[in-house]
Amino acid sequence: MRSSDGHGPRRKERVRCAIYTRKSSEEGLEQEFNSLQAQREACEAFIASQRHEGWVCRPTGYDDGGFSGATMDRPALHRLLAEIVAGRIDTIVVYKIDRLTRSLADFAKIVEILDARGASFVSVRSRSSSTRRPRWGA
Repeated sequence: MRSSDGHGPRRKERVRCAIYTRKSSEEGLEQEFNSLQAQREACEAFIASQRHEGWVCRPTGYDDGGFSGATMDRPALHRLLAEIVAGRIDTIVVYKIDRLTRSLADFAKIVEILDARGASFVSVRSRSSSTRRPRWGA
């Protein structure tokens, strides 16, 4: 693939990804390996599989252990959305959509924030995406 000036290969655009994890109860969070870590590992593997598309995983964790998905009153979600608004994240990666929210009204609010900043989300398990063109392989 050539660059627009015809000289050399075109570089893929970098897609800065942030992983968001959530677990409603605090039960098991003290274990060495827990649900939040399992969600993170699945998301990291997915991001790695998209490296050829320029996807990179931000090292910052956005983990809400012990918080319900029925409300947006979650500290890590607030930090994540602030990073989106600041333009530091391009794509939120979640294991399942219900990790992001269980409320349709809150989902609409989140998508509105993403759309306003040209950002998106991807759900690894359901392969759902708010991007116009999903970036995973067939």
